[in-house]
Amino acid sequence: MSESTTMQTTSAEEIKETWLTTRLESVVNWGRKNSLWPLPFGTACCAIEFMSLMTSRYDFSRFGAEAMRFSPRQSDMMLVLGTITNKQAAVIRKIFAQMADPKWVVCVGACASTGGIYRTYATVQGIDRIIPVDIYVPGCPPRPEAIIKGVVELQEQMMQETFRSREGNLRAFYRSLERQQTLENTGMTAQKAIQQMFREAADAGQSRIW
Repeated sequence: MSESTTMQTTSAEEIKETWLTTRLESVVNWGRKNSLWPLPFGTACCAIEFMSLMTSRYDFSRFGAEAMRFSPRQSDMMLVLGTITNKQAAVIRKIFAQMADPKWVVCVGACASTGGIYRTYATVQGIDRIIPVDIYVPGCPPRPEAIIKGVVELQEQMMQETFRSREGNLRAFYRSLERQQTLENTGMTAQKAIQQMFREAADAGQSRIW
């Protein structure tokens, strides 16, 4: 066998060992799931559990989500930790709107998921009524291990997404934001506008405003 033939054979073998075929969506989703930038929206005891999650005992950085940011424009995963009142509804909607696309929401604890024990007019009975939610973490409050489990499930969900799978919910949310702005332009406060949107949703037989 000549030297040129040997070199060609070696090059072919090296190429077989080097090349990898996959889908563009799989590569992008893999990068996204391992570089989450969390934005904690903590209002109650669930936020204390999240604080312990960020310590070395639980080492949240193992999941590529240690770059915690308190600016929505630098975040893509919101963790809602605690009770959300009607006065806070407009704030959380604005923060979610300012987050970078694509973005995900993890609803942590019973209070954020369903209002918890606070069955009152002042408490939002589940944040999925005002913003899209991807993962629910049960508990009152859930332990740090449960929050980790929720983030891991979100990462698994992200690997199954396509580039267009999130467009429907985001479009619906931004339409509701436009409706809120229209009501505010009539002189309503943000809180009053959202209350009006809840009434309109109830008349239509729906529980969410987006």
